[in-house]
Amino acid sequence: MPVVEAQEGVTVSVFSQRFSATRRGARLARMLAAHQLHVWGVPYDSPHCDAVLLVVAELAANAVLHGRVPGRDFALRLVRDRGAGTVRVEVSDAHDGRPVQVPAPVDADRGRGLLLVGAVASRWGVAARQGPGKTVWVDVDCP
Repeated sequence: MPVVEAQEGVTVSVFSQRFSATRRGARLARMLAAHQLHVWGVPYDSPHCDAVLLVVAELAANAVLHGRVPGRDFALRLVRDRGAGTVRVEVSDAHDGRPVQVPAPVDADRGRGLLLVGAVASRWGVAARQGPGKTVWVDVDCP
């Protein structure tokens, strides 16, 4: 359930949910993110919605394919900061391995996810989290 907090005249909305580390969990994360953005006033099929959903899809797929630890879920957290005009996407998994952005050949079928994320993000990075694993976060401009 989204949480709305007021801080110094800025409204920040938060959505957080855990998903099974499966393809189905990744697909559900994207679908719920689309719904939540719509609830927050970011229309379906708008360029801002598409950019955020691209990030959610890539990070969720990475959590399932590369960050999966048997018996562990991954978490999605969305933070809409209307004052800053951004949506932050955070995906946490239980694997300690850090993502690496490598240049991919033009004809490569794989390895382009972080290149795409970097293209639509205003900033992104990786942070430690409590317990095992990491959180990959991405800020997307969304006025």
